[in-house]
Amino acid sequence: MSERQFGFTTRQLHSGQVPDPTTGSRAVPIYQTTSYQFDNTEHAANLFALKEFGNIYTRIMNPTTDVLEQRIADLEGGVGALAASSGHGAQLMAILTLCQAGDHIVSSSRLYGGTYNQFSNTFPALGIKVTFVDPSKPEEFEAAIQENTKIIYGETLGNPDITVFPYEEVSAIAQAHNIPLMIDNTFATPYLCRPFEWGANIITHSTTKFIGGHGTTIGGVIVDGGNFDWTSGRFPNFTEPDGSYHGLRFADLGEPAFILKARVLALRDLGACQAPFNSWATLQGLETLSLRMERHVSNAQKVAEFLSEHNHVAWVSYPGLTSHKDYEKAQKYLPKGPGAILGFGIKGGREAGEEFINSLKLLSHVANVGDA
Repeated sequence: MSERQFGFTTRQLHSGQVPDPTTGSRAVPIYQTTSYQFDNTEHAANLFALKEFGNIYTRIMNPTTDVLEQRIADLEGGVGALAASSGHGAQLMAILTLCQAGDHIVSSSRLYGGTYNQFSNTFPALGIKVTFVDPSKPEEFEAAIQENTKIIYGETLGNPDITVFPYEEVSAIAQAHNIPLMIDNTFATPYLCRPFEWGANIITHSTTKFIGGHGTTIGGVIVDGGNFDWTSGRFPNFTEPDGSYHGLRFADLGEPAFILKARVLALRDLGACQAPFNSWATLQGLETLSLRMERHVSNAQKVAEFLSEHNHVAWVSYPGLTSHKDYEKAQKYLPKGPGAILGFGIKGGREAGEEFINSLKLLSHVANVGDA
């Protein structure tokens, strides 16, 4: 029976792993090793040539990390995944797998600040230009497309004003122009939204947040939907022989072509791998993802409703409120709830806002979300 026939809560516990064949360990072991013994010279050569899959070096792959990758890929409905040392590292590798100097990205302007900085400073310094558009006007995505556009990018729940990405409109535009749609699904997680079902081709996460869930482990992941045709004409770096990898044409690898290229080139050269212990720690959080997200959403809805009626609150932004401009989109794309992040304004301006933050006792003022 295929694992994907089981429900989400079963798969978040079991996908990608069977009891260890040597020891019988039911829990996922921590393979704290740098390297792996090859059977013989032919075995080593086949691994490096991608003629067979297996472990070579922990910068590229690791059995503990492999369980995490398989599990998240299964939960998202993808064909493969690649764990990274951080969400930012995952995003960097995903983009550099597709783009090089002279290329272009069309991105939603509703972004995490670190992503906005990466897009507006780091990538232009590498010769990759980014055009930002208003996601509430999907036609702007199409208007911004250029001959060298390689990615259309957005976040399921836009940061910081908590907007909902217009999946159907933008995915139709991306498909019409043979451009992959890349989505950061961090705030939603695969429990609340599965972007591949709405036309996305590549998903990234900061697993540091809700997937890890405990505030102890930095990490990220890329997931490949296996649903983009890399021979469509925009990606000669997939269809032409790669001189850095034995002349391999990555498009010949089929559905997992993107994620394999990300692993054996971007991860190989950038080295932003996830440590085995961090993969294990993230797996501990992933096992309770559905339960935590249900409670997160329930709590966020109650807080949003409370704040919307409070005399000292000027406004509240949460897609679970009927007053939010994206309420209907949230009901469609996130039927289990629109996440646990909300924004609100204190009457009295900046001074009142600072006083509120400095007076907090139970809530923590930190640069992270998703801790439980």
